[in-house]
Amino acid sequence: MASLLPWRFFLCGWLWSAGAAALMGAAAAELPGDRMLATYFADETRRVNTQTFATIKTLADWTRERESYREQLKEMLGLSPLPPRTDLKPTITGRLEHAEFFVEKLHFQSMPGLYVTGNLYVPKNLTGKVPAILYVCGHARVVENGVSLGNKTAYQHHGAWFARNGFVCLTIDTIQLGEIPGLHHGTHNQGMWWWNARGYTPVGVEAWNSMRALDYLETRPEVDATKFGMTGRSGGGSYSWYTAALDERVKAVVPVAGITDLRNHVIDGCVAGHCDCMYMVNTARWDFAKLAALIAPRPLLIANSDKDRIFPLDGVVRVHTDVAKIYQLHQAADKLGLLITEGPHQDTQDLQVPAFRWFNRFLKGQQPLIAMAAEKFFKPSELKVFSELPKDERTTRTHEFFVPAASPAVPADQGAWVKQRDAWRTALQEKSFAGWPAASEPLNAQRGVRESAGKLTLTTWEFTTQGAVRLPLVVFSSTDTRVGKLARLHVLDEQGWAELAASVPPQWRVHLGVRADAPVSRVPASPQHQALLAQVERGELTLAYLTPRGIGPTNWSGDARARTQVLRRFMLLGQTLEGMRVWDIRRAIDTVREPEVIGPGLALQLAGERIQGVNALYASLFAEGVAAVELMAPPASHHTGPDYLNVLRFLDVPQAVALAAEQRPVKITRGNPDDWSWAKSTVSRLGWPADRLQW
Repeated sequence: MASLLPWRFFLCGWLWSAGAAALMGAAAAELPGDRMLATYFADETRRVNTQTFATIKTLADWTRERESYREQLKEMLGLSPLPPRTDLKPTITGRLEHAEFFVEKLHFQSMPGLYVTGNLYVPKNLTGKVPAILYVCGHARVVENGVSLGNKTAYQHHGAWFARNGFVCLTIDTIQLGEIPGLHHGTHNQGMWWWNARGYTPVGVEAWNSMRALDYLETRPEVDATKFGMTGRSGGGSYSWYTAALDERVKAVVPVAGITDLRNHVIDGCVAGHCDCMYMVNTARWDFAKLAALIAPRPLLIANSDKDRIFPLDGVVRVHTDVAKIYQLHQAADKLGLLITEGPHQDTQDLQVPAFRWFNRFLKGQQPLIAMAAEKFFKPSELKVFSELPKDERTTRTHEFFVPAASPAVPADQGAWVKQRDAWRTALQEKSFAGWPAASEPLNAQRGVRESAGKLTLTTWEFTTQGAVRLPLVVFSSTDTRVGKLARLHVLDEQGWAELAASVPPQWRVHLGVRADAPVSRVPASPQHQALLAQVERGELTLAYLTPRGIGPTNWSGDARARTQVLRRFMLLGQTLEGMRVWDIRRAIDTVREPEVIGPGLALQLAGERIQGVNALYASLFAEGVAAVELMAPPASHHTGPDYLNVLRFLDVPQAVALAAEQRPVKITRGNPDDWSWAKSTVSRLGWPADRLQW
């Protein structure tokens, strides 16, 4: 027996309340970082929303920018440049008959090996070409005897209605729940944060598959290719927005429960109820109304229900209000509709009927009464396309190839290096770190406690890195007046922070932000930190420790599932947590240079552990006065961390090492030298000093 489950609840609905509650400090005891994080997300969401249409005052403003916005959207979907339109290789595997229409079971390849399965509903007794509807499916899991039949079978009643009323309708599977199951949940629950670094999102695949579906419909003799409509609900609503925004062949659109604004997603926590197929990689920092506005002035009916938890009514109304301004500039207010029905997140008849009327009105020029219900006529198994899955399919691993990763060659000479270096720096600023503040605000460094024990003095500081985000800095100096000329800014991760706490006198742990109930005693003292502190005691070193946002004293509450949704919120704002930690390190460098903290007279080493080592490396690329960098046990690729938006599209960690090594020595400890062969080859070929790479 086939099973049909609403997939959003099956895989991700349970996260909605947990993620939102953890952000607001309601799911667990509030930690110091919770309120800071909530304020930060509110401020950044407001900032993105405010700038979305800030430069648009007239129709000329909009038309001047529209194509550049469309190009930005392509890039944020992994579709810039668009892939080649290779042979679709359309194949019909069977046909079903109904008195009023027939159904062709078919597949095509949107790329070689990227199979799309679908059902084409065609009216009988046609006398000419008719409008066509592309129906894209939501997350319905239909399985029989352990075999996926495709979510197209759950939405067959839509295709049947369109065919019975004079439309051709192609209903296509998604990769997540199609006959060849792909993946929509990389960051949602699979820990694949490298999707961010690759600039990959499955909605890019779904939009491309939809565009190729339109290519196929253009080949059908029954279809009037000047009259394409597109609709779908939930995930299908999402793909309707993205595809119609990119492809003007779509002349009328009815996305059902497929969009709301950043306020709902980021502040209210709706992100937890959605897989990755809802979201572009938001490099350009858009609110979703800009996506919707790219459909103007074509007929657009925004459809939603009033009790939808993952597309809340208030956000849908705000999107409509913003988009209405663009339609008004076009003097096309009659082509924008807002449909709100009673009910939850379900495919109800109340949502279906107005969609049917919309397509009759704008694709046929007719407005008859809708007297026919949308009904299912076939068993799900009858609509299955494949009897055996193709051996050359690549759908199951689309995320591995859809957005190509860079594979840069070692530069041939200094001229080639300079060109590549400058391009990388520009790409990092514009594509990976565009979410950094446009200008640095005052540090407002404030000293906390100052205590001495033996030859060691501890001083705590707090500084502003960004808006509501204030971070602690702990400085260890010698009580001896003979102070050396070396300073070290050491960036800690959670493990390193605990090890440092275990390495200092117990009475100082509270000054590191360690709570009285924290199990510090379970963590052994660190020989590394003890050795550094011994250097301080001897007057050889002034040592500052930084815990970037979300680590140690500014950590936030919530279990692993809720914390995952926190990370996804950063992505929605055109950032990543690790990318913003790079910014924190930059600001800490400025702070230690303040005369009252450490001052500018000492040579500054910058060091970091594991992922924070890589973050320190990137911070050194954008900071002045860093004399040397040390990376301790760093990952050798962004595939394993840290994730910055799009970074793998142009470079990886070894190339960043070379960028830093051009200016200063880079030391890698507890790392495999073979992982850094690209950087070693570059240093050697370009004749840089031998000390620029150390082990």
